[in-house]
Amino acid sequence: DDDLAVKISAAGMPEEVEKAAMAEWKKLAATPTQSPEHQIIRNYLDLMLQLPWQAEDLDEIDLNKARAQLDQDHYGLEKIKDRIIQHLAVMKLKNGQSSGSVLILTGPPGVGKTSIAKSIATALGRKFVRASLGGVRDDAEIRGHRRTYIGAMPGKVIQSLKRTEAKNPVFLLDEIDKLGRGFSGDPASALLEVLDPEQNGAFMDHYLDVPYDLSDVFFIATANSLDSIPPALLDRMEVIQVSGYTFSEKLHIAKNHLLAKQCDALGIDRKIVKFSDEALLRLITGYTREAGVRNLQRQLAAVLRASTEKVLDLKAGEVLKIGCRDITRILGPEKYQQEVAGRIVPPGVVTGLAWTPVGGEILFVEAKAMAGTGKLTITGQLGDVMKESAQIAMSIVRSHLSQIPGGLNFDKHDIHVHVPSGAIPKDGPSAGIAMLSTLASLFTGKVVDPHLAMTGELTLRGAVMPVGGIKEKLLAAHRAGIQKVLLPLKNKPDLRDVPKEAKSGLEIMFVETAEEVLQEVLQLEMPPALFLPEGHSHTLAPPLN
Repeated sequence: DDDLAVKISAAGMPEEVEKAAMAEWKKLAATPTQSPEHQIIRNYLDLMLQLPWQAEDLDEIDLNKARAQLDQDHYGLEKIKDRIIQHLAVMKLKNGQSSGSVLILTGPPGVGKTSIAKSIATALGRKFVRASLGGVRDDAEIRGHRRTYIGAMPGKVIQSLKRTEAKNPVFLLDEIDKLGRGFSGDPASALLEVLDPEQNGAFMDHYLDVPYDLSDVFFIATANSLDSIPPALLDRMEVIQVSGYTFSEKLHIAKNHLLAKQCDALGIDRKIVKFSDEALLRLITGYTREAGVRNLQRQLAAVLRASTEKVLDLKAGEVLKIGCRDITRILGPEKYQQEVAGRIVPPGVVTGLAWTPVGGEILFVEAKAMAGTGKLTITGQLGDVMKESAQIAMSIVRSHLSQIPGGLNFDKHDIHVHVPSGAIPKDGPSAGIAMLSTLASLFTGKVVDPHLAMTGELTLRGAVMPVGGIKEKLLAAHRAGIQKVLLPLKNKPDLRDVPKEAKSGLEIMFVETAEEVLQEVLQLEMPPALFLPEGHSHTLAPPLN
């Protein structure tokens, strides 16, 4: 078929690839049409001809248009938008070429990671292609199968470029942290070549078996957590944290984006339904507790669905008003209490702050004493690191009993430490100072203010070490009605990433030692030599006999 040879010559393939394609064409001409091999070669050549080999001419990058597009599609997220605009500015300086870095947007579900990638494609005027990697366990899904196998296919990367008919699209690798590892191979390792700017200029798909240039593709990955991503793969990507929204941001998003979207989905004219701000705020605070807005969208849809009958009964010019009473009537009593603080608690109960893949959470640490022999029991489905935090806190309290005023004799009591929500696994060192405060509160009989929350790792010498997830934890404290937060002193620089709205309602105290923690939490005057911060020194105590 001479027509096929003409198409190969006109496809704009690199010289090496065109040579391989012409060799396959000659093999096709010599293969009888009845032979199974004929169809295999024909399918291969069809793929070669359908793949884009030349990059499209793109309009010059307009940073003002890109900023306007991001603002139109997403409210808030200013740091993320600034970072993306910087990335596009570098591309503009390099005449539209990719800056060599691969972005990974990481954050809780429902905060807009996938839609940010779509906005970038729109702002750049490029085609958008998405490949979901959740549950992929075979590296052939990335690199393709060799043509020697029956039913062989190219991998997701080549197939996606064939579908989109563009050599330089914005390519979204969705849920990259959900990649599996099966008996068929490790797809995360297969992605190493795809996402390495030094290597992907000659990407080798097993089915294609010729180099394909991926250097013009703008790769963006998304993940809920970075923990499960192999270090070698994460090293090839530039991490951009996408955190949760504050109440006012959620209110703005519900009014200007979600409400119109759900009205369109249900066939309701947006102009004839009016939610009061109080009703939307009740939805946000009483019926959802999440970092993103996906559940809020579901609750909005439920309220609108329940109102469709009333919408049909409206006369011309009438407007359906939905207030707080309608929300309660349709959705029932509130599922979440905004003011989780503000309760009377007994000694031995402290509020801690935790980071989870779905945003920040507050957690309670409880301790109870009973007659016994000094045994420590720890429950609440805690990981090894968190159990060790409780043991460190116990050791610190017991080693300084003489300086801590109290009436509890640990040698004659068993101590039970529990973290509620026992069905949810918890781990990490962040609850160290909360564990210390819980045991000190139990020992002294002093109540800890329920409006006070804390996070920080504790060492055996009494130093308070920095922890991660400060932004998410402070947003959680803000959502839960906390008034005062204790943070490690070394986490002070992390406050610049926290929204002003969250910071304005919180009194933030910084601590460096266990002594400062106990002074703030229980107003205990501790001898300053007990706990020394890092970098301080004093005369060594004589060795223990």
